[in-house]
Amino acid sequence: MKLDFSHYRSDGFYDELIDANGQPRPWAKPLIDYVSRLDAAELNERRAAVDAAIMTMGITFTVYSDGANIDRAWPFDMLPRVMPGEEWRRIEAGLKQRLTALNLFIGDLYGKQAIVKDGVFPAEILASSRNFRPQCVGQAPRFGAWAHICGTDLVRDADGTVYVLEDNLRVPSGVSYMLENRMLMKRMFPELFEVCHILPVDDYTRRLYATLAALSPRPGERPVIAVLTPGIYNSAYFEHSYLAQEMGAALVEGSDLVVHADDCVYMKTIDGPARVDVIYRRVDDDFLDPDEFRPDSALGVRGLMRAWRRGNVAIANAPGAGVADDKVVYTYVPKIIRYYLDQDPIIPNVPSYLCMDEREREYVLANLERLVVKPANESGGYGMLIGPRASPEEREKCRQQILADPRNYMAQPTLALSTAPILADGGVAPRHLDLRPFVLQSDSLYVTTGGLTRVAMRAGSLVVNSSQGGGSKDTWIVEDRA
Repeated sequence: MKLDFSHYRSDGFYDELIDANGQPRPWAKPLIDYVSRLDAAELNERRAAVDAAIMTMGITFTVYSDGANIDRAWPFDMLPRVMPGEEWRRIEAGLKQRLTALNLFIGDLYGKQAIVKDGVFPAEILASSRNFRPQCVGQAPRFGAWAHICGTDLVRDADGTVYVLEDNLRVPSGVSYMLENRMLMKRMFPELFEVCHILPVDDYTRRLYATLAALSPRPGERPVIAVLTPGIYNSAYFEHSYLAQEMGAALVEGSDLVVHADDCVYMKTIDGPARVDVIYRRVDDDFLDPDEFRPDSALGVRGLMRAWRRGNVAIANAPGAGVADDKVVYTYVPKIIRYYLDQDPIIPNVPSYLCMDEREREYVLANLERLVVKPANESGGYGMLIGPRASPEEREKCRQQILADPRNYMAQPTLALSTAPILADGGVAPRHLDLRPFVLQSDSLYVTTGGLTRVAMRAGSLVVNSSQGGGSKDTWIVEDRA
C-alpha cells in the first residue's frame, strides 16, 4: 500500500505540508509527489535501514526515570518538515535581532543596569533572578557576547503566525540531532536532494568552531578548544562527544582540567599540561567552579572563574548568561529589543501573563483550565501545566504553587500548534511540532538553515520534548530554483 495523502486532514490546525484543501503546499509538493509513488515494501525497507543506522551509530538520548538513566534510540520520523526560503529569511533576521538585543541586555545587567534605571525592566525581577551571578558584575566578554550559542524555540499558531516560545541561553542542546537527521535523510532519500533545492546545514560545526576560536585570548595562534561535559550519564552526552569530534576539540570532564598559579587553565595530557584557550561548557553555572558556586560540585574546575575574569580563558556560553534565560524575562524581550535597538521585534512573542502581577495572576488562577503555566527556570517540559489536559488535582496543585511563589510562574494561552504528517502504523497522521534553530554570536552572527524540528509522536499531544516522549524530523528550507 502506498502513502495516501488524499484523506489527510489536520483538524483545523495549520499543517506545514498540506493546506486546508488537502493539497500539498507549493514548497512541499516535490516531497509529497515523490513519497506517494513509493510502495509500502520500499518505504518499510528504507525505514528499517534508517532505524538500523541509528542503532549502529549510537544516536541516543538519556531519559532520567525513577532514579535510573535509560539510553534510548533517537526517535526519528522520515517525513521532513519543509519551509520556503522566503519565509525563512524573515525568521533568520528576527533571530539575529533577538540575540543581538539579549546580549546587550545581559551586558547591561552586569554593567550600568541602564535598562533598570530607565524603568524599562523591573528591578524586582532582577533582584529575584536565580540566574543573576554577582561574580560576573563588571565583566566584559569579547565582542560583547555573553550567550554565544542560543537555541530559540519557535511555534506556529493556527493562522500561520510564527512566534518565539522561549530562548535557551545557558546550555542549549539538540544541534547534533539536527545534523544527524539530515545525514539520515540523505541516506534514505538521496534522489530528493537532487530534485529539491534544499539549503544545507552541514557547515554548523565549522561555524561553531569559528565562533569559539574568535574568543581565544591568544589571537594569532591556533586555539586549544575543549568541550566540558558532565560525563557519560548526562542526557546530552552523545551531543557533547559528537561536537567535540566534529570540531577537533578535546572532550573533557572537570577532573581533566586544572587552574595553575598563573590563573590559566590547563588540560592534563600524557605529554604534560596543555593550556586551554576556550571552553565550550555543557555544565550549568552552579557546577562550574566549586570555589565560587556550589562547593560540593565535582563537575567543574576549581579556580575557573578566576581564570575567566582575568581574561586567560574564554567560556561559552559565558557564566551569568542565564540571567536572560528566564521565562519571566522572556515576556520583556520585545521591550528589550526596542530599548537597545530602537526596532520593533521581527518575530513576536507568544502573549503571556506574569503571575507576579496581581491582576494578571488573578486572570491566570481563574483560567487554569485554558492556559499553559510554566515555571521560570525549568527546561525539558518539566514543571509545566497544560491546563486543558490537566486533571482538577493537577490544576489545584499548580494554583498553590503560584500562590506560594508568584515570581516563579508565567502563563500563556494554549496555542493551536501547527502539525505535519508523520509515518504512523496506519499511514500518515498529523502530529504537533515546534522548531529550534541555533544562533551563534561572537565576531559575527550565524543562524542554522532551519533547525531541530521536534514532534509530539503521540496523537493529540502538545509535548515535543524527547524527555517527555517526543521525536524529531529533518527540517528543509527550500528555494525555488526559478
